[in-house]
Amino acid sequence: MDRRVSDSARARLREASRDPRTLAGAVVFALLAAAPPFFAWIDEPFYLDLATRVLILAIAAASLNLILGYGGMISFGHSAYLGIGAYAVGIPAYYGEYSAWFQLPLALGASALFAFVTGLVSLRTRGVYFIMITLAFAQMVFFAFVSIEEYGGDDGLVIELRSEVGGGVDLESNVQLYYTAFAVLVLVTYLVRRIVRSRFGLVIRGSRDNDARMQALGFNTFRYRLACYVLAGMIAGLAGWLLGNFTSFISPEMMDWTRSGELIFMVVLGGAGSALGPLFGAAAFILLEEFLSGFSIYWPLAFGLILILVVLFYRGGLDGLLDRAARTTRSTGSSNPSSRESERCSTDPAS
Repeated sequence: MDRRVSDSARARLREASRDPRTLAGAVVFALLAAAPPFFAWIDEPFYLDLATRVLILAIAAASLNLILGYGGMISFGHSAYLGIGAYAVGIPAYYGEYSAWFQLPLALGASALFAFVTGLVSLRTRGVYFIMITLAFAQMVFFAFVSIEEYGGDDGLVIELRSEVGGGVDLESNVQLYYTAFAVLVLVTYLVRRIVRSRFGLVIRGSRDNDARMQALGFNTFRYRLACYVLAGMIAGLAGWLLGNFTSFISPEMMDWTRSGELIFMVVLGGAGSALGPLFGAAAFILLEEFLSGFSIYWPLAFGLILILVVLFYRGGLDGLLDRAARTTRSTGSSNPSSRESERCSTDPAS
């Protein structure tokens, strides 16, 4: 029995090792884990800041992917949660409160409350109406913080000290902040993967494809979609908390509708409805931004052209390219009789 289990595990491991998507994900996370010592070795702290930004935006994109890629809810106001999470750092810090155990629950709670209240209204609509309502709510928050002169208004607010976590974790260290964001990204990726494969996730995906049929089966899809919407808002608020600590400066510009457009760009570029798509998309977005901005001030035009090409010819994004490579690899392996025979022999307990 033990031998059969071990043989089955080895077979699954071999199958995973032949999957370009699995290999790409493992390589990306390994590179991210090894990034800080490498950047310290080459004495390039700027690249560490760039990588930290990728991690934080990947978390925010993962939260948007949960409702957009799996739920079909195209939100143009998702950046509002980034701003709420960031202000949950800045406003308490303004009054001398730097404890992460106060700021972080505040970020999650405020994001959840805003998502719940706005979701009660916006989730009763579909399509372009949902897009416009989420955009309107986000702009309301944006102009609300612009009008609050106490916290800097449009000029923003400087955060003197980063959140105090304790337990040996010091976010004033850029390396420790990086690994904190890395740990959060791993946790969020795992959480989203488990959610979409659960019964809850199947209802969300079923509602995206045919909401009337899911309701006919007895599911209250509105409650499921609202719960998913609130969860996505909380994850984005968590990313905002990290972003506020990373930049040490907050402003209403963080929650402008253009930031929501950038998050949508990341999800589409990386591959909507895929576990690693947000990470691929955030990395590609940041690298393209750094590369193209060095050539011209009109680099957003090139961004737009790239997005059009991705939508027209590579609808699965970067993850879709890996998926096609995986299917090609599997079809090549299945058409090779010798490979099938060797795999059968290696997994047959009687061999």
